[in-house]
Amino acid sequence: MASDEYVCPVCGHSVDQVVRRHKTLGVFVPLWRPGPCKNPKCEAYEGEEAESEPVLRTESGPAVGKTEQQDS
Repeated sequence: MASDEYVCPVCGHSVDQVVRRHKTLGVFVPLWRPGPCKNPKCEAYEGEEAESEPVLRTESGPAVGKTEQQDS
């Protein structure tokens, strides 16, 4: 095992590296951390592919909930 590999603190199996973003002085920099344990016998096991987060999207179209202003 190389010195740059991460291991699970509970079971000792090697885990993948995951990258997170950290904003410093207005710039996002990568922050490498250990990923989730994929050993099903481990107490820290997190299941299948839980690393991605849902993507938030904006939809173009008419504004909903705004009332039209009437000229008096």
